[in-house]
Amino acid sequence: MTGFGSKDDAKRGPLTGLRVIDLTRIIAGPLATQTLGDLGADIIKIERLGEGDDTRRLGPPWMRDVNGNELEQSTYFQSVNRNKRSLALDFSRSEGADIIRQLAAVSDVLVENYRPGTLAKYGLGYEALKAINPRLVYCSISGFGQTGPYSSRSGYDFLAQAMCGVLSVTGLPDDEPGGGPMRAGVPLADIFTGLHAAIGILAAIRYRDASGKGQYIDLSLFDSQFALMLNPSASWLNTGVEIGRTGNDHPSAAPYGVYPVADGFILIATFSDREFERLANAVGHPEWMDDPRFAKNGARVANRPALKSALAEALKGRNKADWIELLNAATVSCGPINTFRELETDPQVIAREMIVGLDHPQLGHIRFPSSPIRLSETPACYRYAPPVVGEHTDAILSEVLGMQPEDLARLKRQQIV
Repeated sequence: MTGFGSKDDAKRGPLTGLRVIDLTRIIAGPLATQTLGDLGADIIKIERLGEGDDTRRLGPPWMRDVNGNELEQSTYFQSVNRNKRSLALDFSRSEGADIIRQLAAVSDVLVENYRPGTLAKYGLGYEALKAINPRLVYCSISGFGQTGPYSSRSGYDFLAQAMCGVLSVTGLPDDEPGGGPMRAGVPLADIFTGLHAAIGILAAIRYRDASGKGQYIDLSLFDSQFALMLNPSASWLNTGVEIGRTGNDHPSAAPYGVYPVADGFILIATFSDREFERLANAVGHPEWMDDPRFAKNGARVANRPALKSALAEALKGRNKADWIELLNAATVSCGPINTFRELETDPQVIAREMIVGLDHPQLGHIRFPSSPIRLSETPACYRYAPPVVGEHTDAILSEVLGMQPEDLARLKRQQIV
């Protein structure tokens, strides 16, 4: 990794000069490399010749071209593949694998999420590439990790959520209508693992820069999801209490959930007795603080049905906007339950510039949430729209490996790239 040579380098992100070989597909790995790419790293996405990343076909919904025609290009792929250059090759053939070895020799990081042992069969495992480049940080992402009785299994987000307890605490209780296990609406295990991968890679780069030694990182969806079970795991491991499913109610705080108002629903969240007192005053019931059922958080949790009924009654007659304004003015955490149609025009989203866009050669102008990492001196930067399969093959091989036009032509004739 090179240092910052100019102010222009800093504008390209704090990881400018870091080269990452991205051998990942689906969500967790691509999110990890996109995070590094947003921070300035040069991400070389290795894709299967012709087909590319499996997530390209994970739809509907599908993207539309500049003329409004629907293409078999998933919206899902666009969410985790910006700031990358695509190199399409067949590494099952020796010359294709050798191209990856050449790239590894001049790169800082390699990230892959094949089933354990797959890349080693092609001479692309950590030990083989470490011999070529001892400074290489090699990160493997899998369903269950490189060791243990489940290591050979394939693993996806929903499976990790189920096996690590998310579904045991998400959804309505069994004795309520519609009760039963429920997955989270976004791929939590994939997201956690992708972020853990980015953190681990940066930690390994810090060590590499100090010691000169790269290292191997073993990450799994299962481990990441289990590690982030937080209060459910702490409850069981320390008290033997299973928290269970509580729907939209918090298992340890009240009132903390969704409440009906005149024109829909709002979210009210109180996490302390002080905040509950402000809520009681704001809704015109200061006497709740003298009620032994409600005065303390533990009592409120124990008497949640009575409190929910009383609060729902107090909220009648006013609409969402009125209550949100009134409760926030009283320093009570409260907000709407937004759809993305509403989020797009939300003043906070606009003020924080949380939607950014890039021009795509086939799809026109595409948009996505911006990086939430706000750095004052070296902010995140957006350079490449999610690429077409093999869009940058010639540029990467000529720029990074010094290949000549005749070399590229031969590789294409042989269907290696």
